[in-house]
Amino acid sequence: MFYHASPTHCIEVLEPRVSNHGKPLVYLSKKRENVLPYLSNAVEKYCRETGFPHEGPWYKWGSYGFHNGLIRIDEYWPDALKETYSGVSGYIYAVETVPGGEEQEDIPDAVVTSQQVPVMGCEYVPDAYEAILIAAEAGQILIRRYEDLPESMLRWIDNCIKEQYEEARDVPTYRHFLKGKFPEITAGLE
Repeated sequence: MFYHASPTHCIEVLEPRVSNHGKPLVYLSKKRENVLPYLSNAVEKYCRETGFPHEGPWYKWGSYGFHNGLIRIDEYWPDALKETYSGVSGYIYAVETVPGGEEQEDIPDAVVTSQQVPVMGCEYVPDAYEAILIAAEAGQILIRRYEDLPESMLRWIDNCIKEQYEEARDVPTYRHFLKGKFPEITAGLE
């Protein structure tokens, strides 16, 4: 079984969409818990909550990685997990086969395809934050809270945010998000 998360209900066929890789693909995972972070996009949510006008494509945000075969969500600012996922609902779609599917080299258990994928089932997730906490309690997801991040990680976040802010000159939604969530880091940058 393969899984795909979306805020959209009643999808019968997953269609390839352009994402951060720049080409239309359908992204799926062999693990249900690995798609939970995709139920909410921190950039999109923050812009909507602050009334920032949307121009162009939404920039994807994901502060996660993998550790010992498990997805690990890192909080890049205090309470990031709750701010990003609390109150967000969505759907996890299940499929049996992925036509033209290929392993995605940079993400464990991920499969991509440029073809349409027929849906076999759908699960409603009423609150993404609660679902992530339940998966973490079951040992399926690791969560690293901001206050527990090592100093080296905090330095990396500082450098990364500065670099991403500079590179996002033509992505006003992403710059708005970075300014709002990392005001100390982005202060004085333009």
